[in-house]
Amino acid sequence: MKEMYPKNGRVILHVDMNSFYASVEMAYEPTLKGKPVAIAGNVEERRGIIVTCSYEARKFGVKTTMPLWEAKKLCPQLIVRKPNFERYRAASMGMFEILRQYTSLVEPVSIDEGYMDITESFEFGSPIEIAESIQKRVMEQLDLPCSIGIAPNKFLAKMASDMKKPMGITILRKRDIPKVLWPLNTNEMHGVGKKTAEKLTTIGIQTIGDLAKGNEIQLKTLLGINGIRIKERANGIDSRPVDPESIEEFKSIGNSTTLPRDVSNQQELFQVLDSLAETVSVRLKRKNVLASALAITIRYKDRKTITRSKKLSNPILHKEDIAAVAKQLFLKSWNGESIRLLGITGNDLVDHDHAYKQLDLFSYEKDAKKEPLLKTLSNLREKYGKNIIEKAGSHKVDPSHNVGTGTSFNKDFLRSFQNKKNEED
Repeated sequence: MKEMYPKNGRVILHVDMNSFYASVEMAYEPTLKGKPVAIAGNVEERRGIIVTCSYEARKFGVKTTMPLWEAKKLCPQLIVRKPNFERYRAASMGMFEILRQYTSLVEPVSIDEGYMDITESFEFGSPIEIAESIQKRVMEQLDLPCSIGIAPNKFLAKMASDMKKPMGITILRKRDIPKVLWPLNTNEMHGVGKKTAEKLTTIGIQTIGDLAKGNEIQLKTLLGINGIRIKERANGIDSRPVDPESIEEFKSIGNSTTLPRDVSNQQELFQVLDSLAETVSVRLKRKNVLASALAITIRYKDRKTITRSKKLSNPILHKEDIAAVAKQLFLKSWNGESIRLLGITGNDLVDHDHAYKQLDLFSYEKDAKKEPLLKTLSNLREKYGKNIIEKAGSHKVDPSHNVGTGTSFNKDFLRSFQNKKNEED
């Protein structure tokens, strides 16, 4: 099977879950399958915003970020659910668990997508066979659809995974670029947003092909170093490795939300901060980092925006700690007027393994109880190596594991996870 792989290049997969939040709700509640389903914040409010929707809903013209009232006008039979981040996090864990059965080189880039370098995974079959196996197992074990791109680098793999949805597998080789990518408009290119595409039109660049042949001096003048980078990508050049430990790109990790209406009720605003804190916590944990500083952003109804930050004595990553600091900052900064946007950002990130903790009066008792266990773990690591014992959440699956034997995840995984959470609560 090794002959199916390049002698010098790489084989990269980009796995992208299809309508992830909506698909998870359908997996948990099968009666929703085949129906127009949307996930929206503030379901009770007509001005709530669509977070994501099923492909059945998209056929009616329902789109992400569309106001709920507009979506229901287009699709009166639309079924709307509130986001359930515990379920989505559980499904994400299950998906990445499956990916790591094939290679240790898995780089999550969000809760529902990630890159894999399968160059050395030929024991599991050809690249297309591995992609088919992953797609089949994610569907059988988690009841979730995904699309997969196969390519020699990350950029092309990402472009390929977007070409067939849902449940598509697309191979994109460098020799395919002139025929497949170059005719597309630049706004269809990964890494080129609407504003960048508009800027490119001012120098006569409409398509990815135009960009590939663009003048480098013009591009650098217009877009800086990013102009050169996107020209390279348009020519299929991308040397970024798949890095499971990659945090370099994440100088900060944050999340913000535009409220569906102007809000001045403190309790409602605290609920928004709790939700933002949970998302930031999930992202910090996924990158295995802690925040040494925290910032909040407040935008008032008159669009005046302020940012306030605080350096922390102890790096944090848990939702409760993030929310507590954010609320403290908020109360010091808020002038009492109606708010349109809130955001929380973790800054000065430190790697989890190098984070330190200064015990204070409040954390001492809790940490003291753990001291005998920590001492035992320290002794074991000193004797056998630092990876001899790991937290369950950071456990890496042995890539040599036989992928044909299944994993601990099955069709009942989401339900069993939820039951476990209920018991804990």
